[in-house]
Amino acid sequence: MMLIVDKPAGLPVHKGPKGGETLADHLDALRFGLPRAPELAHRLDKDTSGCLVLGRHPKALALLGRLFAAGAVDKTYVAVTQGAPAEDEGRIDQPLAKRSPHRGWWMQAVPKGTAGAQEAITDFKVLHRGDHLSVLALSPVTGRTHQLRAHLSHLGCPILGDAVYGGASRLPGGPMLHLHSRRICVPLAKSGPAVAATAPLPPHICASLSVLGLVPEEIGAAADRWAQTQAKPARA
Repeated sequence: MMLIVDKPAGLPVHKGPKGGETLADHLDALRFGLPRAPELAHRLDKDTSGCLVLGRHPKALALLGRLFAAGAVDKTYVAVTQGAPAEDEGRIDQPLAKRSPHRGWWMQAVPKGTAGAQEAITDFKVLHRGDHLSVLALSPVTGRTHQLRAHLSHLGCPILGDAVYGGASRLPGGPMLHLHSRRICVPLAKSGPAVAATAPLPPHICASLSVLGLVPEEIGAAADRWAQTQAKPARA
């Protein structure tokens, strides 16, 4: 019914105007005996790595679509940020709106009540607070375009390597986006435990953590423990 893959950073999930290789080019290899290839149940940005859910057939895609739309799927990300929120744990409740009608994916934080703005809520926990770089676990309560990236930029602690919201260089050789979909928990059954999966932190994030004197496996485990405290109850 469902597959969860570990998408590498730098691989778009679908074709863009510039063409090139995408995850969609490889889905046919994931049929595993079914007559059709699986399809995306949600999206990850090109430069975001980690857990990505696929539906294996139309009925599965319909169910997964309802679960994602209802906010029933728990998602946990790990990010390396430039700075950190003042609090060690909390919630960002800040609407987002398009910066430009010509670039619909480019978002900005706006005051509540702004015309055209969408509600956007992110829970966070600081896993490591450093002088320059910090590590956060993030759980998007809503699922807006670039929500985590725009929210952290709004707080003044953008994600390392973010060329859109963090001022990182777009030239080759700069840091890659340090945002990883660490864990996803999907309540497929109306009763019983949800299906949970984790993806190991990618090499570029592991390298940065090592420079900070941190153990990647311990950071991943800490994010998982926090995620379990945030988990939603089973579906009714």
